[in-house]
Amino acid sequence: MHHAIRPLIALIALAFAGGTLAQTTLDFWSWRTEDVAAYETFIAAFEAENPDIRVAFTPYLNTEYNTIVSTALQGGGGPDIVHLRAYGGMEPLANAGLLVRLDDKVDALAGFDSGVLLGATNRADGGVYGVPFALQTVQVLYNEAMFERLGLAEPTTWDEFLEVGRALQASGVNALANGASDPWTVETLFGAVAPTFYGCDDFFGDVTSGETDFTDPRFAAALERMAALRPYMADNYMGVGYTDMQTLFAFEQAGMLIGGSYELGNMAQLNPDLRIGSFPVPADDASSESCISFYVDGSYGINANSPDQDAALRFIEFLATQEFGQMFTDELQQISAVPGTQPTGDTLAGMVERMNEQGTPYLMLTAFRFGQPSGSTLLQNEMQAVMAGDQGVDVAVANIQRGVSEWFEFP
Repeated sequence: MHHAIRPLIALIALAFAGGTLAQTTLDFWSWRTEDVAAYETFIAAFEAENPDIRVAFTPYLNTEYNTIVSTALQGGGGPDIVHLRAYGGMEPLANAGLLVRLDDKVDALAGFDSGVLLGATNRADGGVYGVPFALQTVQVLYNEAMFERLGLAEPTTWDEFLEVGRALQASGVNALANGASDPWTVETLFGAVAPTFYGCDDFFGDVTSGETDFTDPRFAAALERMAALRPYMADNYMGVGYTDMQTLFAFEQAGMLIGGSYELGNMAQLNPDLRIGSFPVPADDASSESCISFYVDGSYGINANSPDQDAALRFIEFLATQEFGQMFTDELQQISAVPGTQPTGDTLAGMVERMNEQGTPYLMLTAFRFGQPSGSTLLQNEMQAVMAGDQGVDVAVANIQRGVSEWFEFP
């Protein structure tokens, strides 16, 4: 009897040699190069509860990620876990059968807000293909200490906003850290400035339903407000890229930055002592409605060709928990899409409150990235040319309308 037991004991000993358990490794690709440390924390928490699974996080450059992941998935390869873009960025992958439908697999998705789930929903079949990870809102961030030192208050009208800009310039700093070298940052500027001047939800509803189009005077008026901010932007703003913008604001060479709520975490890393406040771009009259863009930033999905579907689903289920959502908010100072999470810090809480009260969908991202040329690409390129002084708003409007009309049906 003892002779029969010894081989069994030996086999068990081999299986647990070195005190380790046989592991499945999941590859997780992302564009969040700046969030590596945070994701290592999230993954460590998951692995502690799931010692049989290891997750390898690999981020790629934001500007290269879409092509890299799309090419890999279409070739039958790629990661097990895919950080998915939202709305039209996710849809082609779902339509091609490259992603796993999750609304019938991840029970927690039933508790997510229906509007949030739209960022990960495929219009063709109504299926949800990702667990949304963050909401973002675009507002004006400002240096509280600088405002206090100069006796400046949060502006409540457009003229007051420009007056604040002039006061900052007179003190020897840039009014706005914003530049226009990277086209996508021009759309961010649009997201903060334009909605108030094109009419918030009213225009959004009209243009997405086809009741009007981009030649509507409200749209041109909003683009003119963007152009009006050029004298207040960073010196040599056409040569100022995204990282330059962050540096200018973080190290107090500019008093304001028009940017997303995602910047709070970035700024905390660059300058932990920086005190940041925020406000929406104000309307002409303090009594008029002022609104701000918000959107679902993306989601986490599963590669349909992953050989480790069960392990991938366990990780995705973890990413839908309130435990993860609160860690995400605490570590990154961002707005988690997971229900029940609470914003970290007064600045983020204030941005969330304004988003809930004054939010309107981020126009091109949420409604006009479902065809080519996308509304975002057109807006970014056309308004970059306007900001450079190479063309007028009238030309930009005509080109945006012509481009979107190639795939979106207007009346």
